[in-house]
Parts: sequence; C-alpha cells; structure tokens
Amino acid sequence: MFEAFVTICLLASADPAPASAPSVCRLALLPGHAAASKTDCEATIAASPPAWLGHFKADKPTCRPRPRSSIGFNEVAPGLFVHRGAIAEVDQQNAGDIANIAFIIGKSSVAVIDSGGSRWVGQEVYLAVRERSQLPISYLILSHMHPDHVFGAEPLREAGARVIGQQNLPRALADRAGSYQTSFGRLIGAEAFLGSRIIVPDVVVDRVEAIDLGGRILELRSWPTAHTATDLTVMDRATAVLIAGDLLFDEHTPALDGSLKGWRTVMDQMQDMSATRVVPGHGGPILPWPAAAAAQARYLGVLETDTRSAIKAGLTLVDAIRTIALSEAGSWRLFDLNNPRNATVAYTELEWE
Repeated sequence: MFEAFVTICLLASADPAPASAPSVCRLALLPGHAAASKTDCEATIAASPPAWLGHFKADKPTCRPRPRSSIGFNEVAPGLFVHRGAIAEVDQQNAGDIANIAFIIGKSSVAVIDSGGSRWVGQEVYLAVRERSQLPISYLILSHMHPDHVFGAEPLREAGARVIGQQNLPRALADRAGSYQTSFGRLIGAEAFLGSRIIVPDVVVDRVEAIDLGGRILELRSWPTAHTATDLTVMDRATAVLIAGDLLFDEHTPALDGSLKGWRTVMDQMQDMSATRVVPGHGGPILPWPAAAAAQARYLGVLETDTRSAIKAGLTLVDAIRTIALSEAGSWRLFDLNNPRNATVAYTELEWE
C-alpha cells in the first residue's frame, strides 16, 4: 500500500530572520489517501488535499510505500493492542509519547483509545493499526482532556475515525487549547510538534453508551469530576478489560486535575465493574483488576488525610506542600514533580469545606 506524505514548514513570522536561519520543517503523513498504487494515491491526495495544510508552508504531497510504525504495540488480550508510553515528562526526546494508547479490532472496524501528545504520535498509531488490520478505523475515543492523550487525534480523524469524548471535553479543550499548544510546543520542540492541533470531539457521552465494532461491544462510561472533569472509560466486553485512562496510574505518580474527593468516590464505584484486567493511563500496560487500584487508592487516601491535617494545623499552602503525602515518595516515579501539584489542588479543594 501507498500512503501520502508532505513536508510542512512553519510559515515565516512577521519578524525578519537571519538569512542563515534554518527552516523548521518535518515530513508528515496524511492518512485517508492510502491506495494500492502510487498513481491512485497521488490522484486521491490531489483531489482532496487536507485544508489544514493552508496553515503551513507545504510542498506538493507525494506518495510512497507505507512504512512501519516506529512505536510498539503488544497484544494484551485477543484483538486488544496496547502501547506503553514512557513514564516521563514530555520532552523533545519522547515527542509527547508518554501516555498509554490502545486499539481494539472487531469484525467490521477498529477503535483507538487515546492518541498521544503530538501529530507524530498519532500518525505512528495509525501505521501500527494498519500493520495489524485493514478494517476501517471507525472511532477514536479520548479518555480525557490532557494534551499527552489528545494532540495525536487529527491524523486518526483523517483516517476516518469519529472522535468521541466525555460531555465536558469540548468546553475543556476550548478553554485550554491555547495554553496546551504553547506549552507542548515548547517542551517537544517546534519541529517535532509541527502540525499538532487540538480537535474537538464529533460525539460526546454523558452517561453510558455502547459502540459495536462488529461482534465486539465497547461500553463507554462518563464519570463525575475525578482525575479531571472529562474522564471516560472503555470496557471491552469480549475480554473483560477496562481501559481506564488516567483514572488509574501505575508507577507514575497520580496527577490530580479535578477533585480529590470525587476521584476517591469514582475509584470506589469502579471497583464494582465487571472487569478482570485493566489498562491504566500510564504504566502497566495490563494489570489485574481491581487489585491494580490498591496503590493509587492508598496514595489518594494519604493525600487527603495529610491535607486535612495540614489545614487543621493552620499551615499555609506553601508550608503544607512540604509535608503532604511525603510518606509516599518512595512508591512512585515523578513524585517530586507531581506531588506538589496534587497537594496544591487538594489543599484548595478541602480548605473551604
């Protein structure tokens, strides 16, 4: 098979640059134009070039044999493939590939869950799917709003996927799109991040919905504010595997961007689900359920207990952060980065009860 590619470059800024300044460019895959021959591929891309190319300086798209994906997926259950993202902060080396990503193959179509933190990651997910199935990619399900899960969405939509998210996701992405674009672009670097954009869902879930991949039902469940205000889980009924997104962390220090009390409540409710295994948003990639929830439940409990103690003792936020949940430091990676943020959110939530 042949795929369409184009070299995109940043448009020149209003400020004059030195003549020797190098252009910021990269080669981008254009899903949705695959064909059995180079001629047919080129005809398809010529007939309907992506509108977003107008935001960049771009060469004429060309077609070449489909390459292999540069990111790995493991089949953790029949027809369910998971990529384990790096347990790290986003940077130029990982190009936003720090979150777990999954896809599920039914008899008639494929669903992808989460898309990574850049367009580059999203295109590599597309290639990984195509190595294992030629069925249509019908759905991309975004587990929540954080940029390491959503910036790779556009190439999967170009491949034909309808994008699904929790009911609060469109507003949350609209509110944060500018800051996410700036921060991730700076951390990943202009070249690797080039072409990465936030897109809003085509469909939202406000309670429980089911989608059929052809003899394979996925149950999508919206949750109250917990890790974020936009959390959505996916249950693969065929394998009893729960894809939890960032409602569950493994190894990686949990990151609180919603409600501490809400997250603990949701964790309790998730224990009653009929899953036997779980794919967390970070770590894993496949763990026994509900046993896998124990470490995070302990951490969130300590976070709440210590925060309440600090507030009762009259500690200021600055002083409280230095004490809250320090007993958990040896149990998690990226603790010094994430725990102070969690303590800040928890303190702010609990101090006005």
